[in-house]
Amino acid sequence: MPELPEVEALADFLTEHLVGRTITRVLPLTINVLKTYDPPVQALEGTAVTGIRRHGKFLALTAGDLHLITHLARAGWLQWKDSFPARPPRPGGRSPLALRVELDGGGGFDLTEAGTQKKLAVYVVGDPQTVPGIARLGPEPLAPAFTPDVLTALLDGERRRLKGFLRDQSTIAGIGNAYSDEILHAAKLSPFKPAGNLTPEETATLYEAIGTTLRDAVDRSRGLAAGKLKAEKKSGLRVHGRRGEPCPVCGDTILEVSFSDSALQYCPTCQTGGKPLADRRMSRLLK
Repeated sequence: MPELPEVEALADFLTEHLVGRTITRVLPLTINVLKTYDPPVQALEGTAVTGIRRHGKFLALTAGDLHLITHLARAGWLQWKDSFPARPPRPGGRSPLALRVELDGGGGFDLTEAGTQKKLAVYVVGDPQTVPGIARLGPEPLAPAFTPDVLTALLDGERRRLKGFLRDQSTIAGIGNAYSDEILHAAKLSPFKPAGNLTPEETATLYEAIGTTLRDAVDRSRGLAAGKLKAEKKSGLRVHGRRGEPCPVCGDTILEVSFSDSALQYCPTCQTGGKPLADRRMSRLLK
């Protein structure tokens, strides 16, 4: 799933390639990808792109008085094309292609989604804040306004585990499954530690880990073409997705906890006092 660093890099890439160009055609090829219908996506045709902005994990393209908002979800992606075939693609079928945006002078981008769980979402709205997922976003973790005091206030009285706390978009915007693992590893904190039980020193460490982990990932992704961002993300991860590999800090074996629709990875030596977790039911051991 693209998270804050990848969506930020996509916004930079599209700013360079889209701003100032006119949208000539919008082709929705999977009807369930559209979450709004008035105005229709064709209302974007003939308008010039004036800006690209990230809201958490949402990508917002501004053209005229409208905004094309995209949430790539778990298996969605944006593929840049310098040119398209003369014959337009057919809707439906097994193709991962969900929506195509064509530009003056040729080229544009496709929104695609692999797998069977279709959660890619596209909105056309006059105000991004009318998109429910954007309206409920918490503070941006790389914004100047996200201070240690803001994090302390968010943690105060929090009963959830740190993993869930970091992933909740209404708490902090843009952090998902991968970077929450990376942040907690950098902070040397258990993913199952109750968020409200952090000491002032642990809170300061977590704050530093959030900023450092995300800024480093943004810096690695900056300037890359859209097609290279997935590989860059994977190569830069230290623990997430690396079950069975040695921890780059202590050399212990990275372990995994599986859930119904996701998994987390962690280092028992660095994060849990050497205690391995088999599943969530054992989380009470790691307080």
